Amino acid sequence: MKNITFHNTFTPDGAPKPVVYNQVISLGAGVQWHEAYDAVHAHGRVIVGGLTPGASVGAAGGWLQGGGHSALSPKYGLGVDNAIEITVVTSSGAYLITNQFQNPDLFWALRGGGGGTYGIVTSVTYQTHPSTPLIAAFFSTHVNTTVNNASASTPSPVLNQLFTEFVRVTPALSDGGWAGYATIVPGPPTNAPSLRFFYIAPDISWEVANATLNLFFAFAQNLSAHSSVENGGALSIDVATSFPVDSFYSLYELIFTNETGQVGAPVEIASRLLPRKLIEDDYHKVADTILSLPFPDFFLLGGGAVSKVKPSSAGLNPAWREALIHTVVASTWQEGASADEINGALNNLKQYVTTLHDLAPSSGAYFNEASLYEINPQYTFFGDHYHKLEAIKAKYDPIDLFVVAEGVGSNKWDRSLTCRT
Repeated sequence: MKNITFHNTFTPDGAPKPVVYNQVISLGAGVQWHEAYDAVHAHGRVIVGGLTPGASVGAAGGWLQGGGHSALSPKYGLGVDNAIEITVVTSSGAYLITNQFQNPDLFWALRGGGGGTYGIVTSVTYQTHPSTPLIAAFFSTHVNTTVNNASASTPSPVLNQLFTEFVRVTPALSDGGWAGYATIVPGPPTNAPSLRFFYIAPDISWEVANATLNLFFAFAQNLSAHSSVENGGALSIDVATSFPVDSFYSLYELIFTNETGQVGAPVEIASRLLPRKLIEDDYHKVADTILSLPFPDFFLLGGGAVSKVKPSSAGLNPAWREALIHTVVASTWQEGASADEINGALNNLKQYVTTLHDLAPSSGAYFNEASLYEINPQYTFFGDHYHKLEAIKAKYDPIDLFVVAEGVGSNKWDRSLTCRT
């Protein structure tokens, strides 16, 4: 199912004649993002898609049905905001074309209501966007601390200062056009937690982009100059740079194309969407909570165009429309670990879920990158849309052929999804 068709003009099935989309692409369900990126680049365009090693994630499947985030989302919206038409086979064997004019309720549900729940998606037609220059920024640190104070996950005081400032300026970075991926990683020489990030600012001048970023770089350099091993850790700035790139595709080729695609690993994750208001009102609490977790991710993927779409426009969790940050934490174990060791790791994860829930209790989590141990999964993953999604599922899958753990309708089944309750 690798069909790829680029349309200079496209009218959705069932739409009145004046409705025409320009420069769109239809992708079969077997197309991976590296293939989609190559296809749109050949036409001088870009597409909102996933960024992973090898770009191996499917471009027209669960990525979209869970929401579909990207570093380009603050500029152009989430995957669900760019889908124009979706074809699907239902449990009755019916082949349906869905869009805002034909089967619009199913089209609404497929855009964020959870993958594998309503039918088998066979293709998606996406809006593409002009390929424009961008500014790329890379920042990497390591913290030198005493061996006795170094820990696999305990942050040093100097990292706490740095990360707190990073959280504080996040709304300004978002307003300045930046988006991307930050993470706390173990750094040399003692594996003490350290901050790294990779950000992009599409279609923005060097001066505008750096007006916000350089203030953080200056803060970090000053903190580094006045830090020491004896006084909370010595912060070293390994990389702090920004530079222009002619296109998103060029940056993608530079960073991702030579990496290996994603494979299985002994890990489970938990995540939370952090609203902009929370970050603005209590950035100290946000920073302290995130740093209490082992090597968390702090992804700036909301705001901008994501926040300008009405929550009711798609089945996507409404929490996305208020969020700036998608934060992720993992619990891992070694290959060959005992059942007790694995259960211990999962118990740790359950505590991380509670910690993140308590930080933003009225928010939610990204369905594609979340935990099976959420406190209130129906609300966490779907918000106020859950009951409408449930009714749509009952309409198009009345025999409940499609059941997904913690997905819409799964509450009617036992934990193993083998028997109805």
